[in-house]
Parts: sequence; C-alpha cells; structure tokens
Amino acid sequence: VICRSLANSSYGIKRKSPLQNLHLVSRSIHHPYYPSSKFQRPPLRISTQLFSSLNRLPLHKTKLLNVKYGYQFHRNFWLARLASRLLKLRYLILGSAVGGGYTAKKTYDQWKDMMPDLDEYKWIVPDFVWELDEHIDFEKLMKALPDADDLAKLLPDFDKIGESFTSLKGFFSPGSPGETAFRATDQGYDNDKQYKKGLLGELILLQQQIQQHEEEARRAAGQYNMGSSQQKRKVSDKEKIDQLQEELLRSQLKYQRMLERLEKENKELRKLVLQRDDKGIHQRKLKKSLIDMYSEVLDILSDYDASYNTQDHLPRVVVVGDQSAGKTSVLEMIAQARIFPRGSGEMMTRSPVKVTLSEGPHHVALFKDSSREFDLTKEEDLAALRNEIEIRMRNSVKEGCTVSTETISLSVKGPGLQRMVLVDLPGVISTVTSGMAPDTKETIFSISKAYMQNPNAIILCIQDGSVDAERSIVTDLIQQIIEGKLFPMKALGYFAVVTGKGNSSESIDSIKEYEEEFFQNSKLLKTCMLKAHQVTTKNLSLAVSDCFWKMVRESVEQQADAFKATRFNLETEWKNNYPRLRELDRNELFEKAKNEILDEVISLTQVTPKHWEEILQKTLWERVSTHVIENIYLPAAQTMNSGTFNTTVDIKLKQWTDKQLPNKAVEVAWETLQEEFSRFMTEQKGKEHDDIFDKLKQAVKEESIKRHKWNERAEDSLRVIQHNALEDRSISDKQQWDAAIHFMEETLQSRLKDTESVIEDMVGPDWKKRWLYWIGRTKEQNIRNETKNELEKLIKCNEEHAAYLANDEVTTVRKNLEARGITVDPCLIKDTWHQIYRRYFLKTALNHCNLCRRGFYYYQRHFVDSELECNDIVLFWRIQRMLAITANTLRQQLTNTEVRRLEKNVKEVLEDFAEDSEKKVKLLTGKRVQLAEDLKKVREIQEKLEAFIEALHQEK
Repeated sequence: VICRSLANSSYGIKRKSPLQNLHLVSRSIHHPYYPSSKFQRPPLRISTQLFSSLNRLPLHKTKLLNVKYGYQFHRNFWLARLASRLLKLRYLILGSAVGGGYTAKKTYDQWKDMMPDLDEYKWIVPDFVWELDEHIDFEKLMKALPDADDLAKLLPDFDKIGESFTSLKGFFSPGSPGETAFRATDQGYDNDKQYKKGLLGELILLQQQIQQHEEEARRAAGQYNMGSSQQKRKVSDKEKIDQLQEELLRSQLKYQRMLERLEKENKELRKLVLQRDDKGIHQRKLKKSLIDMYSEVLDILSDYDASYNTQDHLPRVVVVGDQSAGKTSVLEMIAQARIFPRGSGEMMTRSPVKVTLSEGPHHVALFKDSSREFDLTKEEDLAALRNEIEIRMRNSVKEGCTVSTETISLSVKGPGLQRMVLVDLPGVISTVTSGMAPDTKETIFSISKAYMQNPNAIILCIQDGSVDAERSIVTDLIQQIIEGKLFPMKALGYFAVVTGKGNSSESIDSIKEYEEEFFQNSKLLKTCMLKAHQVTTKNLSLAVSDCFWKMVRESVEQQADAFKATRFNLETEWKNNYPRLRELDRNELFEKAKNEILDEVISLTQVTPKHWEEILQKTLWERVSTHVIENIYLPAAQTMNSGTFNTTVDIKLKQWTDKQLPNKAVEVAWETLQEEFSRFMTEQKGKEHDDIFDKLKQAVKEESIKRHKWNERAEDSLRVIQHNALEDRSISDKQQWDAAIHFMEETLQSRLKDTESVIEDMVGPDWKKRWLYWIGRTKEQNIRNETKNELEKLIKCNEEHAAYLANDEVTTVRKNLEARGITVDPCLIKDTWHQIYRRYFLKTALNHCNLCRRGFYYYQRHFVDSELECNDIVLFWRIQRMLAITANTLRQQLTNTEVRRLEKNVKEVLEDFAEDSEKKVKLLTGKRVQLAEDLKKVREIQEKLEAFIEALHQEK
C-alpha cells in the first residue's frame, strides 16, 4: 500500500534534466524500453565520487542538477521513501539478472546447435585422457601451485633499482667528480665558446699557444743564424729567443700540469665507476676485457709452439736491452708497482715474462695458472709476488742451463693502467761469466730474435742513460739516438724517463714526483731537444699503448684468416691418414689409457683362488726345492736310523722356518702379483689394442711396482702358520700318502735329470752320440770319464758307501789312474765323486719310493715289526702340506689387501702423471698424437681470435 501510494504521488518536476547529465543510476531509469514511465527519482543533493573496480583509480566527479519539487512531503515518511528506493533497486538488479541470463542462455543454445556432435569421435582420444581425473587430484595440484605473493617475490626489487639510479644521479650532480670531469664535454655540445670555458678547453688553448711559441722560436732562431752586421741586434735577437724559449717552457709545463690534473680526475672517476660496477645490484659474471682475451690468445700460441717456430704476426711489446740496463725498472714504472725480483749484478730475468696490463678498480696481480690475487698496495703481497716470480723462473730453467724459453704469464690490473701486453726478455750479455752455461749468450739471442723477427712486434729498447743524466756525454748520446745515428733502425719515437733515485726502497709515487721535477728543470726541455710529450714514463706508456692497439686492429683479422687456413690443412691431413679414428689430443688419450689401466688392475680381483694358489705353490717350491733337497733331505738321509733322521729333519726345518722361509714366501707372492699385473697390462686385446699406450702402461706398471711395499706384519703371521704346518706328521688317509709319494718322485726325477746332464757335460758324449753326430771328447772329458769309471767301481763294491770319500780312497783312485798313464788332481776326483754319488743316491731313493707305495699300513702302525721305514715320505708330505697352506695364506693376503693397495698405487701414479705435462709428452708420442694436438690448439686459437675480433668491433 505504501509503495502504491508513493508511486501514484506526483513530485511536480518543473523541467527534465538531460540524460547525459544524470547520475549513472538515473540514466538506467530513462531507458527507451520504458517510455510511459513518468516517475523520476529526485537526485541527491551531494556530489558523488566513483571508483573503478579494475584499477582503483578515482573517476571524474558527476555533477547532479538541482530539481525543483512541487511540494514537500512530510518528514515522517522517511521510512517509506527508503523502502521505495530499496524495492526499485531490487527490481533493477533482478531485471538485469533475468535479462542477462536469458540472453546468455539464448547465445549458448545457438552455439550448441552450431557445434557438431562429437560423441561418435570419442574413440580418437585415448582412454587414459578420460581417466585423468581418477588418477590426478587436481585440487591438490592447484594447492601446490605458488600463490601471487610467492610469484611477486621472484620479481626484481624495483626499490633498490630506483635507489641505484638515484645514487648514479647524485654521482653526476653539480660539484661531484663526475660533473667536474665531464663539464667541458657537456658544454661542448652547446657551442664552441662554452666548450672552451672548461678544463679541456683550456688545454686546447694552451696547446695552440705552445704551437705558436714554437713557430716564433723557430723563426727567431732562423733570423739569428742568418747573421747581422750589428752586435746589438744579435744580442737583442738572442734575448728574444731566450724569452720565447722561457715562455714556451712555461706553457709546456702548465699544459703538462693541467693534463695531469685532468688525468687524475679521470682516473678517480673510472675507479669509482668500476667499484660501483663491482658492487652492483645483481652480482653477475663480467665479460672478459679485450686485453684479457688477447692475452689468452698469446698464451695459447706460447703453449702451441714453445720453440718459437710458429710464425704468428700478432703484436706484442717486446722489452729488450742490455743486462742491468733498467728494463725491469721501466716495466715497474709502467705497471706502477715493484713486481719483479732484484739482484745486484746477478741475472734476475731468466725467462720471458709476459705482463698483461689492464684497467681495474683494484691494483692486483695474478698468474695465468693460479687464482690467487696479489694486492699490489701491500708490501707483504709484493714480496710474495716477487718471490713467486723468482721461483717460477728457477723452476723453468732446466738442469745445466742458465735461461729458459718457457714464458711466465702475469696479469696486472689497476686504475689508470694502459691496456697492452709487454714481454720482458732476459738481458743481452756480451760475455759468459762464471756460473753461467756455455750457451747462455746464444740462447738469449735466439729468444730475442724469435720475438723481434715478428713484423708487428713493438720493440721497446731500453738504453741506460748513466747516473748523471745532465752531463754532456749523455746529452750527446740522446741527441745521436734522436737523429738515428746510434741505431740504424726506424724508430717510432724516443722517450726519456727516470726510473729511480738510486735507492731501491723508494716508492713508485715518489719516483714519479721526482721524474716530473727532474724534467721540469732539465736542459732537455729548455733547449727544445725533447718535447714535453717525449718525457716521463706516463707519456711513454700512453704512446706505446696507442701504437699497440693500432697494430692489433690492423693485423688481427689477417692472422685469423691464416689460422683458418692452417686448420683446414690439418683437418685434411687427419682425414687422409686416420679416417676411422677420433681426434683425441694428448690429454684425452691419457684419460682413455687411464681407464684401460684401471680396468686391467680391477681384472686382478677376478683371478680365481685356485689359479692364485697353483701359481704360488709351484713358484714357491721352485724357489725352495734346492734348499730342501741339499740342506735338509740329503744330510738327514745319511743317518743310520729313523730317530736320528727325524731329529735332523726337525732341527733343520725349524732353523729354515725361523730365518728364511717366510721371507722367501713373501718374495714369491710379490713377484707373482707383479707377473699377473704385467700380464694383464701387456696382454693384447685383438683389434682393440692400441700400441700408442704401450710406453705409458709400462711406465705406470714400473712406477706402481716401485712404490708398492708388502705388509711388514705378513711375515710374522706367516711364520707361525708355517711352523704349525711343518710340525704335523699325521697323514690321515692313503690318498694323502700316495700324493706325497708322487710329489717326492717328481722332485727326485727332476734332480736326477739335472744330475745326469751335469755328468754328461763333465765326461762328454757317450759312444752312441759320438757315432751318430760325429763328435768327440776333449782331453779333460777323457780324464773325467776315466775318473768316473774308477769311482763307480767303489760304489759297486760298497752300496752303502758314505756321501764323502776318505783320503785313502782318493789316493787309491789317483794311483790307479796314474798306473794307466792318467794324471789327475785330487780335487777333480772329489768333484766327480759328488755327482756320481748324487746320481746313485737319487736312483736309490726312487726305488725306495716304489717300495713305500704299500707302506701306509706300516706307517699307521708306526713301522713296528717292519723292516720298511718311510720317514722320507713323511718329510715330503710335511713339505707339501706347508706349501699348500702357505699358498692359501698368501692368496688371502693378495686378494684382501695387496691387490687393493696396488690399485691405490696405480691411481696415485696416474694422478701424478696427469699433472706432469712433460711426462705425458714423453710417454704419448707419435705423428697421430702431435697432429691431434696441433688441431686442438689451432682450433682454439682461431675461436679465440674470432671472439676477440667480434668484441673489438663491438667496442668500436
């Protein structure tokens, strides 16, 4: 009822408000779909400010028009007015929602009718796609994704970047070093007049004044030399010339001071900029500088051909001069630090030293093959650097030599250093003094010649100006150098420098100050013999650096093309000679050989225990069999009864085990390990065998064996085991008894065969060989044969004869031989008897072995009520058992300890060889290796040169 009464009431609107000026909600009421509606909501008497939901930026304020009302309704109906507005707002929202929903549904139905039915094509999609929701929990996946806050953390810190820009802006603010240094340049872009107001403009004006003064001085000197009749005019002309020279000198000195001031400010500016770059927001890896890239190319060239046979034409600044002429001092002034070792009268530069100078925020030095930086502002680091250079020089010199061709590469960085590469060569000597190698002079000349024959080499020749540089002799000397009379060569320029005050402890800064003061008061400038830019080390380094980079830009591309052609030739040669082999350089070949050697060492662990024990047992018996037969068995066999035999055997076995047997066993095990290791190392593997590794494998094997030492405690444990094995006399079964008899027979037959061979050599061939091969006996053999026949008669007469002849028996044999006209020495009779009796004993022992085959039964009864005694069979059983137990023990030591220790030694040897370049060059040789090495170096040089050329073009 309230809503209806409100709707029928009239507000008496006097005029309509334009649609475009109404509020956003009011415009929705004046819709063309509702033309009959006469209702119009009264606008609020406030200004409304709207906000966008997208960017939260305030929109423009909408100005609402004031509307006049026909009458004022009562204030008590404020609740009705609020309800009416809320109901109308509900209708608007509901109408919009219904209308939008209907439109969306209609659009969706139209698109649905247009789409084809894809139900018949579901077979195209794999089944697992439809089952993804069963296997993948998409809710967990969504939760695992990072939220917006985490993603925002990955963005750069714009606040810090803004602070950096603010600091950079402050760096170039008025009154800062940056604004002072670039003031003249900034003004130059406006107009020439403002440009000349800066410090750089004053320098240009001074340079023009100096040129004018020089021209006036030359004209005045010319007029003065033409002569005049009046003496007063000559005096006035001379005074005018002196006045012009003084003005010229003052202008030059002023110009030099202003230039130094500008350079100092520029140096500080560069240092600050470089420090800020080092402390940047994002710590990134800086690109290598041009000079570092160029220095790397020279280092590779030096490694590629250490004998200086490579004809590269890359520029270098080669520093030459007589010994103690001051080369080192000049280099230290250029590098602004005392970096080289010094000595009084002694040759200190023993090898070429390549110094790469570049600009950097800190004054440091480092070697090519080391990451340690030496702080050149600290005296302790300077001392350490000088000591390191001296050590490297002495280590590079081979035994019996004084100088070395090996180049030491050093980089020096610091603020204000000029970019260039200098090579300090050993000083040229006139005579070889005591302590030097005889070929020292020729070696120094060959090194200098190799560097200076490069057409693009910049030769910095250092000439000593003597102690007193103001003497006329020195002045004349410099004058001769300038005019080209002293050296018949084309000079790019001459510079006079001062590198010290006579005290080696003076700092570089104090020497620089002294150098500037010296030349300001020197006649060299006052007499116009040298210009201001031809003095001081600073001007020298600037001129050399400019010349260096000019020649680099002119020659580097030509050198890149030359190495490209060399690379093509080497690749063609490889394809023609080794078409099926990869291009492996020396290091790659070493790694391949290293893997093969380690595989062969591991193969030792695959040897079966049976193989180890068979080899060890056989080798050990070969080593100790002579001692057992000669020193144990034969003496014991001469006894009269079994008790004495066993006692003798036990005593001798105990002595043998305590002193010799364990050591012999360890020696046999070590030799066996060496033989097996050598067999695996030298065994050819068919087509896969590469003989290029043979020398390396042999060297690794020898060095590893040399380093290996057997465990010292092995002998002690082995001695106890051998004692226990030899003390056991209990043969458990017939099989062991037969094995002992077989072992004894083999041993005695081998000894009998050796004895027969010795007797045949003594008496000569028998009648069958003499008739078949037409060979005869010598006179000595005939004598021994007759002696043998006499001795055999003694054995036939007494089969139980002792092992040694009695003196009367020797006399009887000698007289019997003399009766037949044969003179014989008693020693010959005894020597022949030893072999004859030995043969007889061995044959008797073999017959006894045959009898003892049935003696195991009597052995079990301890030979009671039996004439058969087989104690010798028991002895050989004890020896055989000891050999088996010893072989088993040694095999365990080999497989558990010694093989692993040998493998460790091999790895250490390989690591040492890998660090020794000379060793690899010596062991991996041949045309194939050298060709691969050349290919690798040439490719590396070409790639480095191309990268350097690209960076050089980018700098332009």
